[in-house]
Amino acid sequence: MILQTCSPCCASARTVPDASLTARLAAAGLDWIVPDWPAPASVHALSTTRRGGAAGIADFSHRNPHRAQVRAELRRFLTADPLWLEQVHGTAIASADRAHANTPQADGAVASAVDTVCAVLTADCLPVLFCDANATTVAVAHAGWRGMAAGVLEATLASMRVAPQSVIAWLGPAIGPAAFEVGDDVHDAFCSDDSGAHSCFIATRAGKWHADLYALARQRLTRAGVRAVYGGTRCTLREPEDFFSYRRGGDDAPRRMATVIWRTRN
Repeated sequence: MILQTCSPCCASARTVPDASLTARLAAAGLDWIVPDWPAPASVHALSTTRRGGAAGIADFSHRNPHRAQVRAELRRFLTADPLWLEQVHGTAIASADRAHANTPQADGAVASAVDTVCAVLTADCLPVLFCDANATTVAVAHAGWRGMAAGVLEATLASMRVAPQSVIAWLGPAIGPAAFEVGDDVHDAFCSDDSGAHSCFIATRAGKWHADLYALARQRLTRAGVRAVYGGTRCTLREPEDFFSYRRGGDDAPRRMATVIWRTRN
């Protein structure tokens, strides 16, 4: 879904998904998702599905004993190894431009250098990609409900150090609004000080609500000044053939998909 079309500064942007990356994934027999957004031609991104890697399962979680093989498969399509994060549902944003002695504890990453890859892992939480219309900076955020309520999207935008009006965002696969039932604690975390957030919740029974992560993200991004938001149409819980889901439980609960972004010189 699009909130608003891009400003004229996006004139050199793609109007279709990254054709070269899409073709390379298809040639490798992978159905990984290339965002359909008007990013500048030097910005590249993808979001994995459950298919690929060891035994046909593309699990990027830190607990997967075959994660090295899966990450090597992803690396074929990137210009560098991603900066992997220890995600804690907070608002810290790590710089992928600098070296880290240990895995950063953060829920977002930002990069201004070329061939520097930012990444997050999700399975129901919302991955959000960012770039600016002039292709100077890219970023990605891991936005579960806790992180989003705490301000991880706003923190990611601030880390980019560009005008929010120049930012283009894409909402990757997350649990959909008809599947994400939450309690009063989640409802209150958003609505206690934001009357506009009420429209993103539908009461289902006493003390329970369906929460729309996509709508909440769009609201917060719009309030922060972002004029162009794309994506936000998939449901990780209700599309079991395509995505892992923490809420689905079983073998899926610990598994994670990866969403990555980087930029090249041209």
